[in-house]
Amino acid sequence: MTIVEIGLPKRLVELTLDGESVRVPEGATILDACTAAGKSIPTLCYGDTLKPANACRVCMVEVEGSRTLVPSCSRKAEAGMVVHTDSERTRHSRKLVLELLGSATDLSTTPHVDEWMSACGADASRFGPDAETTLQPTIVDNPLYVRDYGKCILCYKCVDACGDQWQNSFAISVAGRGFDSRISTEFSAPLPESACVYCGNCIEVCPTGALSFKREHDKREDGTWDEEAQTQTTTICTFCGVGCNLTLHVQDNEIVKVTSPHDSTVTHGNLCIKGRFGWQHVQNR
Repeated sequence: MTIVEIGLPKRLVELTLDGESVRVPEGATILDACTAAGKSIPTLCYGDTLKPANACRVCMVEVEGSRTLVPSCSRKAEAGMVVHTDSERTRHSRKLVLELLGSATDLSTTPHVDEWMSACGADASRFGPDAETTLQPTIVDNPLYVRDYGKCILCYKCVDACGDQWQNSFAISVAGRGFDSRISTEFSAPLPESACVYCGNCIEVCPTGALSFKREHDKREDGTWDEEAQTQTTTICTFCGVGCNLTLHVQDNEIVKVTSPHDSTVTHGNLCIKGRFGWQHVQNR
């Protein structure tokens, strides 16, 4: 029999969310309260397995008594707090942030961004053709994954996953300052010459597709990538005895990528190189 330590029960705090009373455990964020109430809040830099980075600013909400809008992903819910998630201020802020991101970044592979743009009436093209994305060359320096920094919004999630929050490899970091800021390996070395161990955990947390599986990149390039036609099957990795959960994404009877459930108590969404990339032998016909 397995005994699970659940700890002491947490106190509940009650707040008002868009006119409705919501109760969440003490220490929960406003975003947690929104999720509990069934309200969808746009997020890009937020990751449920990482500490909030507060970088993208699309999840901002209005709290009565606060001079400025607050990031719902990191602001703790407090008793008596009155929150508005769809006020004129939040819509205007979200619209501007999405337009600025869309005018400077390729968001074509960012999930849900089109519906967010439509919901708040954002039009990135209104800044004119001179503000269009300056495409950067796609970096393919290894057979496992691709770096397309033209899609990068500098949310730092990949840096956190590679650094002290998960992998502790520190293969990538933010280089440069101001408009020259970019995600880079040390001295811009190719990945095979860096400290990268090819766990792919940076791909797992990337919200825009700036980091992607080589197989996914190739299928997008030739127009055969079809997420609607893909099935997902969660299984157990067979390479060692740890018992990591793998979710196989299958299209046309072929594994096209592997992820891991974020709610897994073993992996929390993370894998090693064998679990993330070592599935080609399954298709060796």
